[in-house]
Amino acid sequence: MASIVFPPAFFVTATDTEVGKTFVSTILTLGLKGGYWKPIRTGFPGTDTEWVRENSGLSSDHFFDESYLFAPHISPHEAARMEGITINLNRIIIPEYKPLPHLIVEGAGGVMVPINEKQTILDLILHLGLPVIVIARSGLGTINHTVLTVEKLRQHSISILGVVMNGLKHASNRQAIEHYAQVPVIAEVEPLANVTPETLQEAFHKCFEHVDISKPELELVNI
Repeated sequence: MASIVFPPAFFVTATDTEVGKTFVSTILTLGLKGGYWKPIRTGFPGTDTEWVRENSGLSSDHFFDESYLFAPHISPHEAARMEGITINLNRIIIPEYKPLPHLIVEGAGGVMVPINEKQTILDLILHLGLPVIVIARSGLGTINHTVLTVEKLRQHSISILGVVMNGLKHASNRQAIEHYAQVPVIAEVEPLANVTPETLQEAFHKCFEHVDISKPELELVNI
């Protein structure tokens, strides 16, 4: 089986909220022994960064402080408004993650989630200049949401490393996404009965060990 080749830093976005973005980010962070950073985070305390830290078992030097952290577990623009703050992209700077080999950057919700009155997560991705992995549900509704997300990213010339489908395997949905979105599904991550560092590491080897996404979008599916 081929060695895994990931770019040094990449952005993990999703087709919607609650589709498994943090779960897959945890698998990637642990499997790659990389750093994890969520630049804009709502719902404090007890959400994504803590979940990744607790379930990966990685030490604190694998985690980087948020640029913006809000208590309400709602859309970033509304959480910021409630706290009298306007999110400014110029304050969001990729942390120095070396000597870690990789940095996994997790977004908030989907690409069109607003972060202020004029900008969205899409603008954050453009600001950071990172290639993207799209997390999608495996079940009903995923084709429409995934195709629309991929089209929006391509409209802005953002490099797409591939789609990761989260949930029970669904062969026809995978084929449809590759056909209509013209993007590779690089992994299918199934539910874990127990989430531990050991099961997450096993999931990484099972789902990602074959992956070579060092050249985004050069190997699209033929239709």
